[in-house]
Order: sequence, then C-alpha cells, then structure tokens
Amino acid sequence: MGSPDDFDDSALLLEQVNQALDNATPVRIQGSNSKAFLGRTMVGEILDTRSHRGIVSYDPTELVITARCGTLLSELAEVLDAAQQMLPCEPPSFGERATVGGMIACGLSGPRRPWSGSVRDFVLGTRVITGQGKLLRFGGEVMKNVAGYDLSRLMAGSFGCLGVITEVSLKVLPKPRQTLSISLDMDSEHALRQLADWGQQPLPISAACHDGERLHLRLEGGEGSVAAAHERLGGERLDGMYWDDLNEHRLSFFDEDQPLWRLSVPNNTPRLSLPGRQLIDWGGAQRWLKSDAEATFIRKVVEEVGGHVTCFSHGLTDTPFQPLPRALMRYHRSLKQQLDPQGIFNPGRLYAEL
Repeated sequence: MGSPDDFDDSALLLEQVNQALDNATPVRIQGSNSKAFLGRTMVGEILDTRSHRGIVSYDPTELVITARCGTLLSELAEVLDAAQQMLPCEPPSFGERATVGGMIACGLSGPRRPWSGSVRDFVLGTRVITGQGKLLRFGGEVMKNVAGYDLSRLMAGSFGCLGVITEVSLKVLPKPRQTLSISLDMDSEHALRQLADWGQQPLPISAACHDGERLHLRLEGGEGSVAAAHERLGGERLDGMYWDDLNEHRLSFFDEDQPLWRLSVPNNTPRLSLPGRQLIDWGGAQRWLKSDAEATFIRKVVEEVGGHVTCFSHGLTDTPFQPLPRALMRYHRSLKQQLDPQGIFNPGRLYAEL
C-alpha cells in the first residue's frame, strides 16, 4: 500500500519523548500546525510528527484504513476516493498540509456529522506513545475488537494532552451513489422548524445549513430517493462545493473581522438572541457566531439552553473551551495522571489544570 514517501519514524518519536521525560521537558505535539488557533497558548519543545507518515494498510472490502499520524489528510482522501469510499465525518483541514494525527487530536467533524457520526465514532484503534515512554496499541482494526476500544476513542479531541498518536485505524464507508445540493428561500426561524419536522421523516438529508438568508440542504443516497426528495422539497440547485467551503471556513461569513465562536446546542433549539451574525449548521445543532460580545455573556446564553461554547479566535480568552464542572475536571485530571504522569504532553492546551 506504500509509496516512496512512506516512512516509519516511530522509534525517533519514542526516543524524543523519552528524552523529554528524562529532562522533565514539556513537549508541543504538532503536525502541520493548521489548527494551532484552537486552544490555550502553551510552551514546550516542538515534537514534529510529520516525518512519521504513510498508509500502513487499506482493505476496501473490510472498510478499514490504517495510517500513520504524519500522513496528509489529502493523501488519505485521495486513496479512499480511488475506491469510491470516504471518511463520513468530513473532518476539516484548515490547510493543505493537515495531517491524520491532527485530525484525531482535534476531533473536528464536518457538515455530515449529525447524520453519520463524529471522528471519534470512526476510530477503531490507535498506537500511542504514553507518558511512561512506551509505544502501546489500543483497540484493533475491526469493530468487534473491543479490547482498549474506548481508550482509542478518548484520543479523539484530546488535543495531544494524553499522548502522541502515532497511528490510527479508521472505519470508512462507500460514497453515496447520488448527491444533490439545493437552496431554499426561508428565514432561520422557519428553517429550524422545518428541520425539526424533516428530522422525523425518512428524507435523505446529509447536511443542512442556514446562512442567515437561505437554507441549504444536501441530499444523498440512491437516485430514486434523492430525486423524490428534491421533487418534494423543491428549491434551486446549489453547487456542491458549498459544503467544502463551509467546512473549511471559506465562506464570506468567516471573513468578517470579528471573533469566531462555535456554539454546540441541543437539537431543535430556537435561534439564540446574541449580538453579531449567526450561521446555523448541523441542522441546528451547531451555530457559528461572529460577535464582539463578552465570553461570559455568550456562555451564559448558550448554557441556558443546555449547550456549550468554543472560541475559535486564538488568544481572545484564557478559557477557549467550555469550562468543566469540578467533578468532570477531576476525572480529566485523573486520566491525564494515568497516561501522562509527568504532564509533559501539550500542558495547558485544553485547560490550565491539564
């Protein structure tokens, strides 16, 4: 499965981690650094994972691909595309050199997430360098292999604070036979009510976004079901590249010179009364907010509806991720202590206490 650019550099990464442990030196784990804007500012020696790269194995009939952490996301997508398969959670890249390790560590998912699942849901197994200076394997390459399965999934969204992900096995799925994007003229309140209603019906919707003026939908599935849904819903045809531009924050909405906030809220939450502009994604479960409002005010409004907030503008607040309740933070600190007892991996990236 390999190419001339494939390279197993796990021994070097392990050596660098053990040196850091011997010297009690914190390390900053990074690939292309395309998501450096997420999280708190931290210090430490850079541990560059990009030299450890390549597709380790891929069996399209088993719907499983295994890749090293420095493998480019674009390379992974190209290999899958050749077999008419995909990673359904549509992780964003935010840069041409984004890596598989960064994708797992950040755990970000794209427009299809409510209908297909998150990055975490497609992780079958990982190889991880722990804070004990060991390269361990968790999980496996099949869904029924559950030994250590949950620990592998914990790596998704951990932002490198639990260890160095060197390799990951992912479940993939066939691409849909038919895809059609449409745009409907309706305001956001009407769109949210419609989406709640459509969510109870067997419609082949795989993405839904309201940009403040129009509702955009992606329909995927068999030719008959997509055609029937289009006939029922109506609307104008939309360029399918819209979803890539949304996912990579290339829409004009994201160009505005205001702080960017990601609001995660329960399904069927009405439009939130917040200053600034909002873009509704994930059928209503994710809201993007461009606003100069104070972090405490934004969090108060979102928490009142049972949601949480992440700041996507680096350095704006010392707590970019949703503050955790004391009991939950205790669990996080306990897990960190077990996997990284010296606290050398990305210290403080998620929270000051970690």
